[in-house]
Amino acid sequence: MTTPVVYALHENPEWFGPFRAAFEAEGVPVVEWLLVDGVLDLDEVPPDGIFWSRISASSHTRGHGLTKEYTRSVLNWLEAHGRRTVNGRRVLELEVSKVDQLTALKAFGIDVPRTRAVIGSQHIVEAARTFPTPFITKHNQGGKGLSVHRFDSVAELDAWVNSDDFEEPQDGITLVQEYLAPAQPRITRVEIVDGELVYAITADTARGGYQLCPADACEVDATTGALITPPGATIKPGAGQKLFALREGFEHPVVEQYRAFTRAHGIEVAGIEFIETVDGRVVTYDVNTNTNYNADVEAVAPRSGPRQIARLLGRVLREEYPTAR
Repeated sequence: MTTPVVYALHENPEWFGPFRAAFEAEGVPVVEWLLVDGVLDLDEVPPDGIFWSRISASSHTRGHGLTKEYTRSVLNWLEAHGRRTVNGRRVLELEVSKVDQLTALKAFGIDVPRTRAVIGSQHIVEAARTFPTPFITKHNQGGKGLSVHRFDSVAELDAWVNSDDFEEPQDGITLVQEYLAPAQPRITRVEIVDGELVYAITADTARGGYQLCPADACEVDATTGALITPPGATIKPGAGQKLFALREGFEHPVVEQYRAFTRAHGIEVAGIEFIETVDGRVVTYDVNTNTNYNADVEAVAPRSGPRQIARLLGRVLREEYPTAR
């Protein structure tokens, strides 16, 4: 029997620093398993331990186009051997498909944007012809707002689809979605671990646009070190200006809906995003199951997201291997 540890399945070491520190602080043994490419021996028995999936729908944007299929194979293998997974095989499908997220949220009675899923780029313009303007398009598998575009007319969309700027989606599915006019230029992201609210944050959409990844690595160009002006931003970010802030004392009925939703779908770690619109709606548009945390928010938050995850995984490890030391 191997010594049981937490195996963290991921593909982006730049995002993992806060979690390494949290595991060390909580005394929870962790091994990182980078699922970029490799060989999986189906005749082998998985090592002893529990397995936490942090795979992102945006992995292909970092050159890791094989990661999602690799992870599907690994999680199938692990669960077939009875290994305990956290954010396992079913949750992976929610992470990598906005169609899956939106249909699941809507079935749960949670308000979501009006959306058409277009399979094959040749159908995008036709699908948008009777859609109210303005509207947005996005990839079913996206990341960091890189595939989100706003259009004020079908003609504008038509010109873009037939231009060199058009981006083919990774899985061939483009979403045409209603534009949600916010009451304030912000979205709210609710962080949930083990069915409990950790905290909520706001993201400045005027400066952050559609790029609302809270990880510090998302804000800075890796080559130049300069602040990135995200797609959809209407104000250029300035030095010292923060896109993310703690939403102190946040209470709303939607939190209980999210807690129930995550429990029902076996989601043990999530960041769920919504917009409060000018017409009084609270519209949920994204479920992130590989959630990242922002260092500035963590510095003032009542408790730490990474530490809550490390505690959850430490408890699950002890439950699965009570005699292990």
